[in-house]
Amino acid sequence: MKSPALQIGSFTFDWGSRTYVMGILNVTPDSFSGDGIIAKGDVVKFALKQAEGFLSNGADILDVGGESTRPGSEPVNAEDEMERVIPVIAELRRNFPQVLISIDTYKAQVADAAMHAGANIINDVWGFRADSEIASVAAKYKVPVILMHNRSNPASIEVREKLGGMYIGAEYDDLLEDVKRELMNSVGIALKAGVEERLILLDPGIGFGKKREHNLELINRLGEIRSMGYPVLLGTSRKSFIGFTLDLPPDQRIEGTAATIAVGITRGADIIRVHDVKEMTRVAKMTDAIVRTNYQSLITNT
Repeated sequence: MKSPALQIGSFTFDWGSRTYVMGILNVTPDSFSGDGIIAKGDVVKFALKQAEGFLSNGADILDVGGESTRPGSEPVNAEDEMERVIPVIAELRRNFPQVLISIDTYKAQVADAAMHAGANIINDVWGFRADSEIASVAAKYKVPVILMHNRSNPASIEVREKLGGMYIGAEYDDLLEDVKRELMNSVGIALKAGVEERLILLDPGIGFGKKREHNLELINRLGEIRSMGYPVLLGTSRKSFIGFTLDLPPDQRIEGTAATIAVGITRGADIIRVHDVKEMTRVAKMTDAIVRTNYQSLITNT
């Protein structure tokens, strides 16, 4: 099912024409993948450098987050989260006035401040279920929202040295039906708050409250999420289910990530959220050339 095109400023998402790439800017000290910007010194300076690299290598969106979502991570209060992300968003907007910026947060206060600072998109890993006021913020600013499925439970985490944390206790009566139903609950919250339906995107929540087998099945059956009628974001980059499958740490999961992205695109993913922008942009472009109907327009002379 083709979704109507979405215009944000001068940028148009023509869903189905190609895969869009979201580059991850983790303004945290404790990212599971080891790429947290805070650990690297001058936060804003490093963020700008990383953003420049992402954009030069094909990123369409910069996703800025100030709280790690790795299994077992410590929550961050809104004030500390804003202190991390708002200066970065403001400088990104100043230096790259046309770029699309998403704020990765589930807190209404952070989302509101991010919109003021120049963000264009709200990416909520709790699908508007952790802080109901964030839906009103999205409606107020008339911005696109990414609603993710999430059944994370700290009590059901297994942590292995070098591989990281994995949810092992998550149970579903029917994985796809449960995920779809709970995503539609999030859609209902958004619509009730006044978010326009054309601004809603869905994320199946790979890695969030799901066993390794659940994640693999969700990727393989992603088309069933896409058939719900909303554009779909797929976030598999470097995640622990890849590590547990290949027995590899986060910095050695690039090939595993590439496989999940290629398969995800064939199943209907519209946006991929990645750490390794250069490599995954190439994977997306190659996969698009195979599966998109207008593949000729994706091929450029090199």
